Amino acid sequence: MNYNYRYRLRPSDAHLEQLTWTVDTCRQVYNHFLHRLNRTDDTSAYSEQKLLPSLKKWWDDLKDVHSKVLQKVVQRLYDNLSTLRGRKENGYRVGTLKWKAPGEYRSFTYSQSGFKLKNTSGRTRLWLSKIGEIPLTFHRDLPNDVEIKTVTVKQEPTGKWYAVLGVETPDDPSEKPENPERCVGIDVGILKYAHDTDGNAVESLDLSDERERLERAQRDLSRKEHGSANWQKQRKVVAERHAELKNKRRDFLHKLSNYYAREYDLVTVEDLDAKGLVELPGNSRNRAGAAWGTFLRMLEYKCEREGTHFVAVDPAGTTKECASCGVSTDKPLWVREHSCPACGFKADRDANAAWNILSRGIKKRLGAGHSESTPVETALPVDTPVSAKRVVETGSPHLKREPSGER
Repeated sequence: MNYNYRYRLRPSDAHLEQLTWTVDTCRQVYNHFLHRLNRTDDTSAYSEQKLLPSLKKWWDDLKDVHSKVLQKVVQRLYDNLSTLRGRKENGYRVGTLKWKAPGEYRSFTYSQSGFKLKNTSGRTRLWLSKIGEIPLTFHRDLPNDVEIKTVTVKQEPTGKWYAVLGVETPDDPSEKPENPERCVGIDVGILKYAHDTDGNAVESLDLSDERERLERAQRDLSRKEHGSANWQKQRKVVAERHAELKNKRRDFLHKLSNYYAREYDLVTVEDLDAKGLVELPGNSRNRAGAAWGTFLRMLEYKCEREGTHFVAVDPAGTTKECASCGVSTDKPLWVREHSCPACGFKADRDANAAWNILSRGIKKRLGAGHSESTPVETALPVDTPVSAKRVVETGSPHLKREPSGER
């Protein structure tokens, strides 16, 4: 299996200058081959990569960039082209690949060779061909017996540099039992970010302070003269505010998804069209901020890593359908309780949806329908509210713990 591990680089001034120069040179190479692509028929990534040695004969700067890095620049161009064509085939209106201006191209990649992790005087350093050894914050060890396949060096808009190590594990994780014992259905929302069939309700993350700081920084930026020294300084402040908001959200999503992947044998969720939901009119900001698509992607790959069965089911009707008898009942969004007129079953709206998601997941995975014991018969557990703040601060959702008066 393949995973990415991200580490903060601590380049010296000399390394910083070399990294910046390398990124800009790669940008120019990208633009050069984009120019050829627009004027030459029947080109491919492989045929264009074969031109790189001859290109070095008159473009002397390319001799100071590792050959694999240059090959990946060409591959990146044709990967972008393939993505563009794919979107066009799927009915999207697309334009053409654009020329990369300074600041729009921020990374380069080593593949197979040209890099090595070293331990020099008790500190981990990343050696990059043509650049040298760069100290990095090695905040977590790599898994045992992994092989580093790629290294991507990237500069964030904040100006900080990171190395993303692409590693490959030798064996797939052992899969959990074919007939899983611990199963959970998860319904995601806005008021409660996640509501599961164990009766746990995780609150949505409060990012109001981070958004307020971002908006204040953006207003300050709008008052600066574009391109001036003060504008550049404030632009970095805005980037840092964006990074704060993004990091806090991703930290929450990583910890929550990690909990479900490790604690259960089978995890069932709705197969949501997150992008389509964001594009709907009304409340789109909250739907975008919830990052449901990111959460589901994280949960899927972490389930794969842990050997946990992951099932995504059709979301249609999960809220309307009664988890006890299956009768559908229309209810507006503001109605937060499910009350079935057919069988009398009552439950929290999201809890009812979570049970329907679990039932569909079990049917899809194991070929079974509703379990013989319905939520009514098994006494659906009382909701246990869990503060999102506790998830972020402690590194664990604490879903099994009794709440300490947090609501």
